[in-house]
Amino acid sequence: MRRFGRESDLSAPRFGATRAQAGLAPGARLAYGTAMTQRAHDRLLIIDFGSQVTQLIARRLRELNVYCDIHPFNRVDDAFLDDYAPRAIILSGGPASVTDPASPRAPQKVFELGVPVLGICYGQQVMIEQLGGAVEGGHHREFGRAWVEPTRDHEEDSIFTGLFATGREEVWMSHGDRVTALPPGFEVYGKSQGAPCAIVADPARHFYAVQFHPEVHHTPNGRVLLANFTRLAGFTGDWTMGAYRDEAVAKIREQVGDGKVICGLSGGVDSSVAAVLIHEAIGDQLTCVFVDHGLLRQNESDEVVTMFRDHYNIPLIHADESERFLGALEGVSDPEEKRKIIGGLFIDVFQKHAAEVGGAEFLAQGTLYPDVIESVSAAGGPSVTIKSHHNVGGLPEKMGLKLVEPLRELFKDEVRALGRELGLPAHFIGRHPFPGPGLAIRCPGAITRDKLEILRKADAIFIDQIRRHGLYDDIWQAFVALLPVRTVGVMGDGRSYDYACALRAVTSVDGMTADYYPFTHEFLGETAGRIVGEVEGINRVTYDITSKPPGTIEWE
Repeated sequence: MRRFGRESDLSAPRFGATRAQAGLAPGARLAYGTAMTQRAHDRLLIIDFGSQVTQLIARRLRELNVYCDIHPFNRVDDAFLDDYAPRAIILSGGPASVTDPASPRAPQKVFELGVPVLGICYGQQVMIEQLGGAVEGGHHREFGRAWVEPTRDHEEDSIFTGLFATGREEVWMSHGDRVTALPPGFEVYGKSQGAPCAIVADPARHFYAVQFHPEVHHTPNGRVLLANFTRLAGFTGDWTMGAYRDEAVAKIREQVGDGKVICGLSGGVDSSVAAVLIHEAIGDQLTCVFVDHGLLRQNESDEVVTMFRDHYNIPLIHADESERFLGALEGVSDPEEKRKIIGGLFIDVFQKHAAEVGGAEFLAQGTLYPDVIESVSAAGGPSVTIKSHHNVGGLPEKMGLKLVEPLRELFKDEVRALGRELGLPAHFIGRHPFPGPGLAIRCPGAITRDKLEILRKADAIFIDQIRRHGLYDDIWQAFVALLPVRTVGVMGDGRSYDYACALRAVTSVDGMTADYYPFTHEFLGETAGRIVGEVEGINRVTYDITSKPPGTIEWE
């Protein structure tokens, strides 16, 4: 029998009422409007208070094969909790202060369900305040690396198993307020210089709270703490790509019935995996549409069509709509307007071909979880919208087609895992991401055909250099951005006044965070020399060394 903390165990009667609800109507509405995973899995609910790293909590839990959803605090009420029936709950961080009477709170029922609850940063302060403790501002603040020391012993089988092996734990702090008085039943288990209640717990009620962020990589043993929490909550790690595949196929069949589906195929990992998954579910009811919007990389149109037709017997329409897209984008410089124009035109093209294939009712897309997180402010929640994605924020309200988005719950690395599960070739799965709006968002400012051609040539040289040096598989994504500025140069014996470009290459796991790739100066010098020497129209090359955050991977 597994134990919670130091005093209590997980007994069947304690969780009986909640677990029984797991047989209620299947397919509860998931985070960001998704409805995919069935009640076959135990589920962990993440209540989002607006932290920019809330999604990383989900990533860490997915790595543990624990299914979880993120829902904003203002959409979680008593009825939601009854229907969702979580096996455990995590309260995220957030930008607000609990000392503000108007700041967000969790439903009080969260603490009455009898399920384990973990509060993180603001989530800790919410838990403490709502259960009768005190939180104050104006004390010593902590931002960045800190060290937490234990204040009392703990049992071997607890949420702290595997921690404090060296006497203290390195953690990542980001707080101004701090807990100053504990509710009845709570005790302090760890302290830092700026947080005397860095770790607190009420093991008898299965409540745990930390002031630091275990979800970020800067807390090296944060994954251990989260693993302990889910283990003590009784999760068995049964959420795998094999299980997801089976559930997704069943859900697609249920949603589509005998209807016809068209799938927007870009040739990238996301749309390719979505297409193969949907084809497994409904066979010849699927037709793929590859849209050449005039914003593709060099030779990409021919490569994608050939690659897909050679590997899969799925009907494919090659739609050359470049004139239509480039005409609509003429003179447009605002990146959000670009994305929305492209998104709207994609839908127009899909609607046209839906009619041609005999009245398709559904549009399938390779939308991913990060796309939705960046496009939608936490499903109406408190976090800040970063940018809209053409297949999320750019959809017209009345598009005439129903969406099929079987990857909407997955991060990029999970999509690659699903692709391997489906048997896609390694070179499909290993392709660098390429955005739906294509070169439009790698050409800041107004787009012209001449600028696109310059960009294509520079980008092709950069990727060729990466492949020549054997670096392609070490890099998450690489591309060239053509800057909307001209610079003076000397080429031969004459003056030049041409564009500057920026090389961008990043390493990442899931696309939510990223760091620049550490090319050698020799590589950068050689690449810059080739671009300036071989591409007419560029006389200056820079390398973007911005991480994400604060930047994004793409330039627009």
